[in-house]
Amino acid sequence: MQREQLADFLRRRREAIRPAEVGLADGPRRRAAGLRREEVAMLAGMSVDYVVRLEQGRSSQPSTQLLGALARALRLSDDERDHLFHLAGHRPPPADGVARLARAGLMRMLDLLGDTPALVLSDLGEVLAQNRADVLLMGEHTGFSGDRRYVAYRWFTEPAARAICPPEEQEHHSRQLVADLRATAGRRSGDPTVAGLLDRLRAASADFRRLWAEHEVAVRRADRKTMLHPRVGRLVMDCETLVTPDQGQQLLVLTPADAETRERLELLRVLGIEEFPTRTTGTPAR
Repeated sequence: MQREQLADFLRRRREAIRPAEVGLADGPRRRAAGLRREEVAMLAGMSVDYVVRLEQGRSSQPSTQLLGALARALRLSDDERDHLFHLAGHRPPPADGVARLARAGLMRMLDLLGDTPALVLSDLGEVLAQNRADVLLMGEHTGFSGDRRYVAYRWFTEPAARAICPPEEQEHHSRQLVADLRATAGRRSGDPTVAGLLDRLRAASADFRRLWAEHEVAVRRADRKTMLHPRVGRLVMDCETLVTPDQGQQLLVLTPADAETRERLELLRVLGIEEFPTRTTGTPAR
């Protein structure tokens, strides 16, 4: 671990980011153009004291999870993120596989979307990042571990994950998830991460085995979905998916499809996130 270099890198990256780039107001009392330490701590979900110790070269070695949170908070590019991991004495996350972080460009798009719900997914359906509007809509989905971090795995193995979807649309959604996974499996043929997930899904779910045997293939681009929110009721959302050139990550943007849904989303923003059910109750509308 290169403490002094790590401290210098974190300070310079913090000072280089304007608050507006991460959705924060400049404020009349701001003396410097960059972020404050407490703002980095808030964005990364860690204590201000730890951020201070990191920047002063007095911290213990940060974990890979903490480094990932810092990379997202500081909007690091892929190269900058890898450099951060090296300075902290860790191997960077691989270009492919379960350890990936949301790309910096997609993170900036999340910030720019503001009150429009949006999230970043890997090609295997891991939620890598969400904006606040999406957390209000679907709950927090970035903290799962093991196979539960995959949207399809929760959908096919946890009945509670289907609560967000009306019963009459669940078969259609199941088919979409399987067809999208089939496209990923074809593109990443021979990848042990993909093969292992598919083996475990086939073993865990007869419903998945049935649909997988039909060999439907389709990458999700655009769709309209009905969602059942526990606080504001039925929402009809248009879902637009933007895929990165290597097809490794997707930005999913959800917009209200009618006036009633728009009003209910406005109400949800007023109500805020208090008393939202735990993240085991829903699954992203992928």
